[in-house]
Amino acid sequence: MKKVITYGTFDLFHYGHINLLERAKALGDYLIVGLSTDEFNEEKGKISTFKYEEREKHLKAIKYVDEIIPENSWDQKIDDIKNNKVDVFVMGDDWKGKFDFLKEYCEVVYLPRTPEISSTIIKEVQKK
Repeated sequence: MKKVITYGTFDLFHYGHINLLERAKALGDYLIVGLSTDEFNEEKGKISTFKYEEREKHLKAIKYVDEIIPENSWDQKIDDIKNNKVDVFVMGDDWKGKFDFLKEYCEVVYLPRTPEISSTIIKEVQKK
């Protein structure tokens, strides 16, 4: 079985998230999502609209997602890859090059984002 992992906050869930998860799952047989915890988001200076449990519930409803693990820190990725026997690490291409150090442990793929939608765009629209 070929395992794929990706990470993110997945706040204000939208079709760009679905596109990313669908393409990530297509790279293997089993997709693990590292979902940023509320505490980790605070460390990153992010405030989610939805709490971890709500964001997790959204992800559990997506047919492409096989497993969800909490993302508590930047540093856990190597252990997650080793412990879960991951073959492919996937992130959006806005992170291109930032996770190349993981190539020692698995294949690293940067997928194009859906350009016309993002959580940031949704938040800006909500403010208006």
